[in-house]
Amino acid sequence: MPKSTLAEANEKKDWRIYQDFAQVLIRQAKEAYKGQKLRLDLDEMVYAFDSSTIELCLKLCPWAKFHHERGAIKMHTLMDFRGSIPTFVHLTEGAVHDSKIMDKIPVEANSYYLMDKGYVKFDSLYQHFHLNNAFFVTRAKGNMLYKVIDSREVDQSAGLSSDETIKLTGPLTSQKYPDSLRLVVYEDFSTNTVYRFLTNNFKLEALTIAELYRERWQIELFFKWIKQHLHIKTFYGTTQNAVYTQIWIAICDYLLLIIAKKHYMLNPSLHSISNSIGQVLFKRGDIKDIFNQTDLTANVPEGDGPRQLTLW
Repeated sequence: MPKSTLAEANEKKDWRIYQDFAQVLIRQAKEAYKGQKLRLDLDEMVYAFDSSTIELCLKLCPWAKFHHERGAIKMHTLMDFRGSIPTFVHLTEGAVHDSKIMDKIPVEANSYYLMDKGYVKFDSLYQHFHLNNAFFVTRAKGNMLYKVIDSREVDQSAGLSSDETIKLTGPLTSQKYPDSLRLVVYEDFSTNTVYRFLTNNFKLEALTIAELYRERWQIELFFKWIKQHLHIKTFYGTTQNAVYTQIWIAICDYLLLIIAKKHYMLNPSLHSISNSIGQVLFKRGDIKDIFNQTDLTANVPEGDGPRQLTLW
């Protein structure tokens, strides 16, 4: 199919068609993975919220303003750790700050939301999360003003330096977040890096707070995977509708893969499954047996092989 045909189709068909289809797939994926256990064995839901910047040519896409005469869009994503499911995706221009999207996140009571320090916006943390009985774990900024209300003993051999109850003392931050917060300081001995975790949860062990935040790597893998293996950096069409269409199609592809992997109990990684689809399109037999053949995915090296799943 000529690239011009794809570009024309992407520019004419409303991107919301694929967004709506993704919502159907998200519900199916959540149902499929609802019983999956987390590594930390928590009963509550755990989500990570982050964004990924996808650069565009500003001359070709003048609507996608970023900075320094560069063009880009941001994919703001909330990921459910049970199944690595992107349950909420919001696309914006690259110039939109991450914290501006916090109030759009769907919040569930008694769930955990993991965010980096770019999301330390105290009015949103208080009103959108704390008052809705949701827990957040983020990293404190170095210039945060506070006073210590209480301090608890910690296991320093585990990397914990302190576990304190604090109150913000900044003239603005103390009004935006008037309740107490918990500050857990943890040192990663392998890198000698010190982390200051900020949370509104006072029940979990201090080490569990640090381990929870470490789980954020899953959303980074999602961004990397969807860019590399679905060729998200190559766009057909330069209008906002065309670019958004292509991103939502990529998200739908990802969701179909994780649903199929769970439904058919496929052993190979998502990368191996997606790269081997071209080899099995005309094979007859049980899908589980076909994909679980050791010789099928063994011949598909990382970063190489057929890209049959790619739609552009």
